[in-house]
Amino acid sequence: MSLQVKDVMTRAVISVTPSQSVQEAVALMLKNRISGLPVVDRSGNLVGIVSEGDFLRRGEIGTQRRRPKWLEFLVGPGRLADEYVHAAGSKIDEVMTPEPYTVTETDTVETVVGLMERRHIKRLPVVRDKKVVGIVTRANLMAALAEATRTPRGGPAPDDLTIRDRIIEAFAAAPWAPRINVTVQDGVVELSGIITDERERQAAIVATENINGVRLVHDHLVWVEPMSGTVFPSPEDEDAARKSPQH
Repeated sequence: MSLQVKDVMTRAVISVTPSQSVQEAVALMLKNRISGLPVVDRSGNLVGIVSEGDFLRRGEIGTQRRRPKWLEFLVGPGRLADEYVHAAGSKIDEVMTPEPYTVTETDTVETVVGLMERRHIKRLPVVRDKKVVGIVTRANLMAALAEATRTPRGGPAPDDLTIRDRIIEAFAAAPWAPRINVTVQDGVVELSGIITDERERQAAIVATENINGVRLVHDHLVWVEPMSGTVFPSPEDEDAARKSPQH
């Protein structure tokens, strides 16, 4: 499934203009419980974005950035002046981030996540012909995840042979997956074989659980530590051995 921005974005966007006050922006954000606002000009074109981060270093609350005199000399007057404007400016255009990163309605959610990760940002305005038509935030992505995990898989449950084939296909497509033996009976999957990295165990279990029709997964994967050759049974088998009458 490849979701597009239009599938997850918020369409009713609250925005501000460059000439509005910082006080107005803060009041809007608090009232609507949002952490950022697109900034648009009189024509509705996007010109910037303002967020909670722009209000962290403010003179009104005594959090403006302070440095020793020697460090101020190294930083230089230009950057100090810029920081002063950001800490003391009363208008949106004095504190906003100009030319923000944007996406379009047809961009994929994968594109959104990639931008957010690379640029360390939490929201992206959605534009069409320079006009803001929506905004996509991390909260939107969380909502999409909640919906995807809540939606039941359609169609009848597949038979055991189909389940096994799909599990094997999933492992074959995964670059981390070792050779794993798979058996299925009544939707209960038994995984066995050798892994050389303990992290492969959980990945194998997750990949199996994601297959439609799987009701339960039993882990019998044996971890062989490559350096020493020490063999470790699965936690499930180890627990079963401790509970065995022979022990």
